[in-house]
Amino acid sequence: MTTIGIMADSDILERFGERVRKLRKKRGWSQEEFAHQCGLDRTYVGGVERGERNIALRNIERIAETLEMTLSQLMGGI
Repeated sequence: MTTIGIMADSDILERFGERVRKLRKKRGWSQEEFAHQCGLDRTYVGGVERGERNIALRNIERIAETLEMTLSQLMGGI
């Protein structure tokens, strides 16, 4: 992978994490409550929100379902 590819990967992870954080906070959920609702570990959700995790598509689907959104709606803000 080129340096540009690596930069693009981290950029999408950061943008996705920011989107998840914004939507979580809009609902008034703590990271812990949101993680519980998603069936994920709180430290994992924290890593996603910081753009440190290359999140699996299945977990993206869990997040979208928890936020009562389609995958397209969730990804639309990125």
